[in-house]
Amino acid sequence: MSILSNRLKVCLVGAGQWGWQHARVFSRRKDVHLAAVAGRNSERTLARAQEFNIQAYTDVQDMLDREHPDLVSLSLPNLDHFQATMQVIEAGYPLFVEKPLVFNLNEADRLLSEARKRGLFFAINFNHRYAKAVRLARQAIDEARLGELTHAIWRFGGEANISSHPHANLIETQCHGFDQLEHLCGPIKSVMAEMTDKTGGGYRTVTVALRFLNGAVGSLIGTYDSSYAYPDTHFLEVNGTKGMIRVDDTVQRFSFQSAGNETSQLWKAGYFDDLNRSFHHTLDLHVDALIEALRTGKEPPIHASAGRRALVLAWAAIDSFQTGKRVDCSNE
Repeated sequence: MSILSNRLKVCLVGAGQWGWQHARVFSRRKDVHLAAVAGRNSERTLARAQEFNIQAYTDVQDMLDREHPDLVSLSLPNLDHFQATMQVIEAGYPLFVEKPLVFNLNEADRLLSEARKRGLFFAINFNHRYAKAVRLARQAIDEARLGELTHAIWRFGGEANISSHPHANLIETQCHGFDQLEHLCGPIKSVMAEMTDKTGGGYRTVTVALRFLNGAVGSLIGTYDSSYAYPDTHFLEVNGTKGMIRVDDTVQRFSFQSAGNETSQLWKAGYFDDLNRSFHHTLDLHVDALIEALRTGKEPPIHASAGRRALVLAWAAIDSFQTGKRVDCSNE
C-alpha cells in the first residue's frame, strides 16, 4: 500500500511494554493497516503478533523486505536504539521512534544525516507535549497571558529503570524535561548541574540550573530515587511578570493564576473524559498529528532533531557536573 491509499501500512519494531502501546494505537485506527511486528524474543514477538492479528518477525530487514510499510514505528530498550533505527533509515522507510533518540551524540548525528540524505520523514515521540494540560500551558504562553517569562520549574521522578549507563535518568527520562522546558520557554542558553550516585546504579538523581536565551532562569530535578506512587510525581511551573501556570502529573491538572489574583483558573478532566485523563493516550493524540503530517507531506509534528537537542542538553549537564562550570548550549 502507498501513502496515497486509504490506509497506511505500519510495521512495528519492538514487542516490549511501551511497544504494546504503539500496537494499541495503530491497530485501532481505521486509516491504518497494522501489518507486522519485529522483535528479538521470538516467543514474546509471536504473542504480540497473535494478540493484534499481525505477522511476527525476528529480523527487522526480513520484515521490511517482505512488508514494504509506509511507516515504521520503533519502541526498543533505551540503550538499543541506534542499530535498528539506522537499519530502517538505510532501507529508506519513514519512521517514528521512541525517546531517547540515542545516548551518543555521534550516533544521533549519523542517524539524522542519513535520514536527511534520503529525505525521510523522521519523528520522535515526546508525547508529553500532547497532554491537554501541557497544550493549555503552551496556549497561555502563546497568548502572552504570563507576560515576560521569568522562571520555570520541572520535577519528574519515580522508581529506577535499571540500566548499565551511569546517566540513564538524565538521558532517557529527563529528555522529556529538557524538551518540555524549551517547548514552553524557548531555547536553553546554559546549564549548571549537580548529581548524586549515593544509591548506586549511576547518577540516579540530578538537579540542573538553567538559563534561557530570553533571560529567564529555571531548574530541573530528575530522579530514580523516588516513587511513581507519590503525589506530584511530575510538577511543572512557569512564571511570568503577569501570571503563573502549573501542570500537575502531566495529565491531571492545569491551572493559571494572574499576578495579584487569589483566584486561579483550573482545568482537570471531567468524569467521562478518559482520553485527556490518561497519560497513555497522549500517544494517541501525537499519532493523530503524525499521520496527518505524513499523509500531507509535511514535516513531523516533533522531528527527531528534538531528540538530538535533548541529548545535547543532557551531555552539557554532565559536562557541567564533571567540570564544576557553567556550560553554554546556545550554539548547538
